[in-house]
Amino acid sequence: MRTICEQMDCSESTARRLVRALRDEMGAPLVYDRTRNGWRYDEHPERRFELPGLWFTPDELYALMVSWQLLSELQPGLASRYIEPARDKIAQILHRQGGGGEDIGRRIRILQIAARPTDLRLFQRLSQALFERWRLRVLYHGRQRDETTERDVSPQRLVYYRSNWYLDGWCHLRNELRSFSLDRLHLVDRLDRPARDCSDRQLDRHFTRTYGIFAGDPAHIAVLRFSPGAARWVADEQWHPAQKGRVLENGGFELRIPYGDPTELIMDILKYGPEVEVLRPKALREAVAARLRRAARQYRKK
Repeated sequence: MRTICEQMDCSESTARRLVRALRDEMGAPLVYDRTRNGWRYDEHPERRFELPGLWFTPDELYALMVSWQLLSELQPGLASRYIEPARDKIAQILHRQGGGGEDIGRRIRILQIAARPTDLRLFQRLSQALFERWRLRVLYHGRQRDETTERDVSPQRLVYYRSNWYLDGWCHLRNELRSFSLDRLHLVDRLDRPARDCSDRQLDRHFTRTYGIFAGDPAHIAVLRFSPGAARWVADEQWHPAQKGRVLENGGFELRIPYGDPTELIMDILKYGPEVEVLRPKALREAVAARLRRAARQYRKK
């Protein structure tokens, strides 16, 4: 103890507090050695210990716990093998500080709607190829044509969109950027060829400038007019990063949205039923009207 106090230039009471903090808060495997009349690390081979290289405030620890909870909800099992030990230690620290780190799972919930299952093994292998920049050979079953094709893909991004995972990648079969739903994708092999890299600007221009996952050049601007009743909700929603909106004199709301492929936009318009009208373009207005007529026919009395 005298040596510790001299080296740390502190009092004996401070030194004892530091020993307790090292043992109780940092989880150091300290044991008291009576023969040496002092503290030492337990030399058991399974109890390796290193001083933490990063220090966090309670707020930062809570932010980490929340982030891990969100990740575990979005993709169960993704990193549990690697994250859970650290997560448990942080929860213990927060608990000793009077917080409720172990309570995060009960207090935060993500309710996913229409989520499709994602294979954990596939997700991990895609993530590895994505970060290590390897080209992949995959089988992909497209819903629209109900066909399975084999293709080489250079992965660019993993995207979580509307409760489902997608892989944005350069398709060497089609020689263009494509988005693949992970629940329709089967990994054949990782190729010993480096992935083709696309710039962030190129990816953003293709995937985020237009509406939803049906990407492409935003060739059209949809003009939608919502009723005063629906306006209270729509005015606070973001349908697209480049949307523009304005409140109308009657309390309604006009929304302008860039889009390329109208498929997903039509689905979002239809969920508002009679509370929205497509003003322009004419082709989109007619497409929505046709869908509504077909839906109404199913409810007519025969």
